[in-house]
Amino acid sequence: MAIPLFNSIASWFLKKRIHQIELFVKYPHEVQQEVLQDLLRVSENTEVGLNYGFSSISTYQEFISRVPLVTYEDIAENIKRSRKGEANIYWPTPIRWFAKSSGTTDNKSKFIPVSPEALDQCHYKAGKDMLSFYFNNNPDSELLSGKNLRLGGSQEIFDNSTSYFGDLSAIIIDNMPFWAEISSTPSHKISMMPEWEEKIEAILRESVNENVTSFAGVPSWMMVLMNKVLEQTQKKNILEVWPNLEVFFHGGVSFKPYKSQYESFLPGSQLKYYETYNASEGFFGIQDLNNSDEMLLMLDYGIFFEFIPVDGTDEDVIPLSDVQIYKHYALVITTNSGLWRYKIGDLVKFTSVAPYRIQVAGRTKHFINAFGEELMIENADLALSKAAQALGIYVVDYTAAPIFMEGKKQGTHQWLIEFDKVPEDLNRFILLLDESLRELNSDYDAKRYKSITMRIPELVIAQPKLFYKWLSKNKKLGGQHKIPRLSNNRDLMEELLWINAMKPL
Repeated sequence: MAIPLFNSIASWFLKKRIHQIELFVKYPHEVQQEVLQDLLRVSENTEVGLNYGFSSISTYQEFISRVPLVTYEDIAENIKRSRKGEANIYWPTPIRWFAKSSGTTDNKSKFIPVSPEALDQCHYKAGKDMLSFYFNNNPDSELLSGKNLRLGGSQEIFDNSTSYFGDLSAIIIDNMPFWAEISSTPSHKISMMPEWEEKIEAILRESVNENVTSFAGVPSWMMVLMNKVLEQTQKKNILEVWPNLEVFFHGGVSFKPYKSQYESFLPGSQLKYYETYNASEGFFGIQDLNNSDEMLLMLDYGIFFEFIPVDGTDEDVIPLSDVQIYKHYALVITTNSGLWRYKIGDLVKFTSVAPYRIQVAGRTKHFINAFGEELMIENADLALSKAAQALGIYVVDYTAAPIFMEGKKQGTHQWLIEFDKVPEDLNRFILLLDESLRELNSDYDAKRYKSITMRIPELVIAQPKLFYKWLSKNKKLGGQHKIPRLSNNRDLMEELLWINAMKPL
């Protein structure tokens, strides 16, 4: 009786949070203004606060007129000082944790400050909110009668004598509140193992016999784990291993290219998928409805949001109250870790403004616009998914880059794709991909018209585990690391093609 009673009490507490969420849904602009004022008041005596006169800022217009928009490079020196032990630079609470984020192809690591307030009021609050939404939508759930299988990256915490740094997932697990730790698998010790492949084996040993009722992680890396589980157990599908599995809380990459693969791992399953939008800089959005592809923008996590239209400049920045649906915006955040008007590099699209729901559209640096086609990751993911589904195959991983015009020869896009099984008719696949892209993107369609500007795309088949090898070579296995999907130059593509041409060992 103890487990059902615990399940009932916990779900009751989680549902109470729904009433607080309803408050910011009803009064979004007032809540965001209150968040901004709280951040300014708390930080008015910091070095940054004194420099920009936080104590006398009372309106949004005063805020944007005094505080500049910044990128990581603009604040890197302040962060370096903070990592060496200097306090009260951009946030009053001493910051001891820094999430190491190397981005994608860039070798220069970023160290994103993670304050105690951000851990408690943002990341862990979001963890509880994921459960709150789930229980609100699924009142008969038995989720808490089992364990959550969490899959972070290859994790290790490094001591810098005055501070600590590592993957965000490592920081979160290392500071995990007891209520989350006791309901999770694998153990803290295994979760913190630094070597990815050894950790996968340890997870299998510890978790295969647990009553796992939920997954949490990045879809691509969870696929790796599920393949290993089936290989080791010799079961036909994941439900034979974990029959009580209810939900997968996922984020980090688009789920569209992976959905049909998950359905093959979980045939006939009623498994629910809940998307989250979490980054080193903060937790921003959570899917709040069953069977949805949108996320509610979370407005009371100590983060103030601004937006720059994708075709605009810094001068065109707007607050939440001015956004429009179906337009792409670059995200700007001010946070309770001391990031002030920070351009995170993500693109989002609003699907609703009452309430504010979003979809992640990609990265500001990850697109292809060599010929005016403005191809975004959301277009690429959906078009690939449609083409693969039509042929009954799966895309394991991919990247694409332009082939530039040469003389009188039109340019095009080159797609390097790893399939679960290579299509029998490659020309058919590329025709389907091209047709889907033309349907989804009017700019792409215009450039493809009669092949005047762009000819039909080129397809290169990737060796099995090509992208895994690249991630391993660059020490990016696991966690939030992923292959850059779209590049506006050929640097990454040429590196991958060189690896792809090598004979397998």
